[in-house]
Amino acid sequence: MIVEICASNFESAKAAEDGGADRIELCEYLEIGGLTPSPKLIEKVLTELSIPVHVLVRPRKGDFSYSEADWISVLESVEMCHELGCAGIVSGALSSDKSIDKERTGTLVEICKEMDFTFHRAFDQCRDPLAAFETLLFLGVDRLLSSGQELNAVDGIPLLKRLHVLSDNRMEIMPGSGIEPANVMHFKESGFHSVHLSAIKKTKPATSFFDTGVSGISDLQTIKEVVQIVH
Repeated sequence: MIVEICASNFESAKAAEDGGADRIELCEYLEIGGLTPSPKLIEKVLTELSIPVHVLVRPRKGDFSYSEADWISVLESVEMCHELGCAGIVSGALSSDKSIDKERTGTLVEICKEMDFTFHRAFDQCRDPLAAFETLLFLGVDRLLSSGQELNAVDGIPLLKRLHVLSDNRMEIMPGSGIEPANVMHFKESGFHSVHLSAIKKTKPATSFFDTGVSGISDLQTIKEVVQIVH
């Protein structure tokens, strides 16, 4: 089982590598759901570490219905990540009615080229998750990161398992949100091939996608425990 650590600083990325994780999603400002990391942070991680890096591309806080200026920023960030040699991109766009923005998401799939493309938890904001899922399948998205439209992915397991079955290996379903050593086996036993977690000790419970209750540095021991349990 692949363990992906959401790292919002270099120290967390190093903890992920030292703890035996398989991959990181690199971002900044995780407490508001994560934003595109700075070029300086991306380059430092790529230069000093060997762990595969998927970069979150999200130009601002708030919803996922982007202005033209926002969208230009997204495209520029994807191109930068491609030039730097990142392994993947984590992004997505919604229409104002909280459905998948087909045109822009299709563009993301196309311009990612040889990089993996993960559609992020914007999916968890969609009004009709099954219709959104079918759209992502049609567009050729590699992977979907989701909590099953719940604050904690454990509570979202019923929807996540349904999506996993419906995908029929055409798109990977990667559970994320609230995953920790005490519950990670639920996801392995449910047939998922990867999990996503920050491994940061929470100071307060999450109240929404935009207020995660998470900030700080990923805990090395927590990462080691999760890796030991599922590998």
